[in-house]
Amino acid sequence: MSDRSFNVLFLCTGNSARSILAEAVLNRVGAGRFNAYSAGSQPKGSVHPFALDLLERMNHDIAFARSKDWAEFAKPDAPKLDFVFTLCDSAAQEACPVWPGQPMTAHWGLPDPAAVTGTEAEKHLAFADTYRMLNNRISIFTALPLASLDRLSLQRRLDDIGRTPALSEQEPLA
Repeated sequence: MSDRSFNVLFLCTGNSARSILAEAVLNRVGAGRFNAYSAGSQPKGSVHPFALDLLERMNHDIAFARSKDWAEFAKPDAPKLDFVFTLCDSAAQEACPVWPGQPMTAHWGLPDPAAVTGTEAEKHLAFADTYRMLNNRISIFTALPLASLDRLSLQRRLDDIGRTPALSEQEPLA
């Protein structure tokens, strides 16, 4: 891997919450080194309003945010993908398109904030928690020494990032 810019696709079933948040986070955290995209196997057709609200509150430009089918990224004129990360368990179990160039893949499963029931505050908190978890994982990913890792070592690191526990699951600092 070199110092060039890398294309990363985040996949979820609906492409309305987690993958949209991940796209926004990586485009900010990895500015210049990474180009993030998101898609879904069965896109909802719209981005969840709580995801848009959170991104605006975090000062992200939301002009990019649209729910799209992963088939867009399997076309010949699509960006050549270097990494593909699934964020929900159902997308990880589905038969994915064949990605040209054999990008590195990993599963970074997270609970679906759009599935949370409860008060408005609890729902907003679920989106904020998902954003924090994605920011943590993406920050670890962007800090990897990509140029000095062989493919097997990099795959191991990508898989480890996907096992990074949620903040609420981490042991308290002593």
